[in-house]
Amino acid sequence: MLERGVIVSYETVRRWRAKFGPAYADALRRRRPRPGDKWRLDEVITKINGALKYLWRAVDQDGMVLDILVQDRRETAAARRFFRRLLKKTRTVPRVVVTDKLRSCGAAHREVTPSVEHRCHKGLNNRAENSNRPTRRRERAMKGFRPVGAAQRFLAAFSGISPHFRPHRHLMTAPGYRAETAIRFAIWNQITGAAGRPAPA
Repeated sequence: MLERGVIVSYETVRRWRAKFGPAYADALRRRRPRPGDKWRLDEVITKINGALKYLWRAVDQDGMVLDILVQDRRETAAARRFFRRLLKKTRTVPRVVVTDKLRSCGAAHREVTPSVEHRCHKGLNNRAENSNRPTRRRERAMKGFRPVGAAQRFLAAFSGISPHFRPHRHLMTAPGYRAETAIRFAIWNQITGAAGRPAPA
């Protein structure tokens, strides 16, 4: 920004993120293919304003983040709330749900989606646990999250935008990775409206 002669404060950047982040994330989600039929759910502890909160996350078998929710507890009511929010947001029912050995997930599953197969095993849920790594890195960079509402809004947008710039590089050759990165930046420029702007001198 300074190179282009634009001087902004941290508060300005925060307001930009709050204003444009959700719209950009929703636009990227609409371009994604339909989620897979195997969902993995996980919850991790995070500290917000000095209080411990639980960050619930759901991903499909390809690692695509389906939803993320900050809650105070990890009891059955919290798991039920997350299940129902997830079904409403994705508008689809999975074939298999994989969770760790948290009993509240099993109880909520029996109430909300009793016809869906439930696999409960700690080792099967590694993809959901690995999906928390970008959030942990961002949390350290931001020196923690502040209000719960602001953290929820940020993480909802971040989980939609961050995977767009993180293709599975370990599965690609170097030329393929460069080509995929160019395509993704072109999509980003279309969404943000930067595609038709002249390049800075």
